[in-house]
Amino acid sequence: MKLASLKSGRDGKLVVVSRDLTRAVSAESIAPTLQAAMDNWAGSEPKLIELFDALQAGPVEGEFAFDHSQAAAPLPRCYHWADGSAYVTHVELVRKARGAELPESFWTEPLMYMGASDAFIGAQDDVLMENEEWGIDFESEVAVFTDDVPAGTGAQQARGHIKLIALVNDVSLRNLIPAELGKQFGFYQSKPQTAFTPVAITPDELGDAWDGGKLHLPLISTLNGKKVGSPNAGVDMTFDFGQLIAHAAKSRALMAGTVVGSGTVANKGSVDGSSCLAEIRCLETIADGQPSTAFMSFGDSIRIEMDDAQGTTIFGAIDQVIRQYTPPG
Repeated sequence: MKLASLKSGRDGKLVVVSRDLTRAVSAESIAPTLQAAMDNWAGSEPKLIELFDALQAGPVEGEFAFDHSQAAAPLPRCYHWADGSAYVTHVELVRKARGAELPESFWTEPLMYMGASDAFIGAQDDVLMENEEWGIDFESEVAVFTDDVPAGTGAQQARGHIKLIALVNDVSLRNLIPAELGKQFGFYQSKPQTAFTPVAITPDELGDAWDGGKLHLPLISTLNGKKVGSPNAGVDMTFDFGQLIAHAAKSRALMAGTVVGSGTVANKGSVDGSSCLAEIRCLETIADGQPSTAFMSFGDSIRIEMDDAQGTTIFGAIDQVIRQYTPPG
């Protein structure tokens, strides 16, 4: 099943989307928004699946062409956005580039921060930034949406709470990060906007590519029309999504609609490239003593997507342009 939220107010309007992402039908008679559906997932999921199956079978009353540009993030805002760093090989590389050792604990306990979830942006929405000097970077990730997760849920049980999957561009401002981390109080200004693919999908849509905790397909990032990376999201993922969810739920319950991100997808020593510019710059620094790749500028475009084994897009594409923002006044 594939679900989307059309732009409408703050929380969008829930629609069911055909598998080929060309047709859609309103699901508002089942739940007005995706958050409402997730609040009662046990009741809403069977009805949404029934509607999806009808859409797959042929024309349904009220269907319309699915316009990807009119899709908000599947959850335009959510109660909880927890972004991990599951690919420790990526963290290891970043630290190596600045001559820092990787603590052993990084291999046994996930890194995670709570990000801004009050205003996710859609797949084709511009990324608005005031200043290029902040070091604008994309981060291509996989994310899962959960139902209610009790506090203390173990990693294996946590897998059963994964209800939807999507792709993410977790925008980072690299030149603001060092000063924020130097205060030893986490990210805030450095993580301004997060964009999602047009649809979120149920795990069964992935077939054998989904093993219950990892998604085993290449994640493709294209910058200004040039592919910069397609690492496999199921390779070198030190902590799977069950482990990430269990980590987030160690001391608190997670409410329905919680979104958990994988962190930047990376494969160690991969010839398939990277999922962010920071990693490319780290590789250049290790090889040449300094980076040669610039961060993103106004007018740059980034496209993030994932294809199935037949080369067909699964989630639709995040396809965005960096635009200059002028503050009011």
